[in-house]
Amino acid sequence: MFQALHRIGAHRVLLASTAGLVVLGLLAWWLWPREEPPTGTISVSTGSSSGVYQDYGKRLRNAVSKDMPGLKVELKTSDGSQQNVARVATGQADFAIAAADAVETYRSVDPKGFERLRGLTRLYDDYVQIVVPHDSTIERIQDLKGKRVGVGPKDSGVRLIAQRVLRASGLDLDKDIKPENDTIGTAPKRLREGKINAFFWSGGLPTQGLVDLAEAYDFRFIPISSRTVADLHAQGEAYRYYRSSVMPADAYPSVQNGRPVQTLTVANLLITREDLDPRLTEWLTRTVINSRDNIGSHVHAAQLVDLRTAIYTNPLPLHEGARRYYRSVKP
Repeated sequence: MFQALHRIGAHRVLLASTAGLVVLGLLAWWLWPREEPPTGTISVSTGSSSGVYQDYGKRLRNAVSKDMPGLKVELKTSDGSQQNVARVATGQADFAIAAADAVETYRSVDPKGFERLRGLTRLYDDYVQIVVPHDSTIERIQDLKGKRVGVGPKDSGVRLIAQRVLRASGLDLDKDIKPENDTIGTAPKRLREGKINAFFWSGGLPTQGLVDLAEAYDFRFIPISSRTVADLHAQGEAYRYYRSSVMPADAYPSVQNGRPVQTLTVANLLITREDLDPRLTEWLTRTVINSRDNIGSHVHAAQLVDLRTAIYTNPLPLHEGARRYYRSVKP
């Protein structure tokens, strides 16, 4: 009996000791000095007001305000990827979203400041979407000859891709079509009014501007064949970032009627410069990854942000702060 009581008493002492250690551990964790989040102001160059870049930027700004309440994020609308790369490279913006092909093109066309560019994370893929009225006679890219086509502003990623896709299809943007500088903010309305016959868009799925258009207007997509993508790859280094892809049948259900669309995709990157504080970029990279589900519930494309692929920011090396983050979460 005394042995049983002794065992019960020892067991209670052990439980009490364990509970005490847990309490002391929690108290030590609470009192231990923790790293304060970065403060200050940063600028992020996004895209047109109706595009996915801008929508993603707004959601990311909200996530940053929770993780780093002392850090102010200023969003700068832009014409798109090409302008975004130039802004970061020349110090006009601290961060930007840009397609990988535009980053590579900047190196070959206007390399000022390229060596300072760094990647934080690979975000999601842009899908090239060529839109025409449902009753249009345009069935393939070659049928755009002589037509008024929205191809995006001069410094946009849309124009860069449109020019290349047209060339791979035997058309010259400046000679064979009537190019218009429409963005996703203007092209849907001008298509409905008959002021343009078609327009190019490169963005995440679904893009709100096209979702809105589908509610009021019948349109369809012109496919981009895998042969066209193969022809693009043969044209140089900057073209290797294009991948033959299929736009899922449920991207725009009322438009596609259960049918996928052959097209091409290109990866989007969150970029910065080498001189940005590594502690800031480490925190920001963490926020991007951790906010994926929350942002993705509003911006569908953001659901594709993935820790396993985020480190692949070619053609840019990772920023040191981003590298620190990925090392800290490596299994």
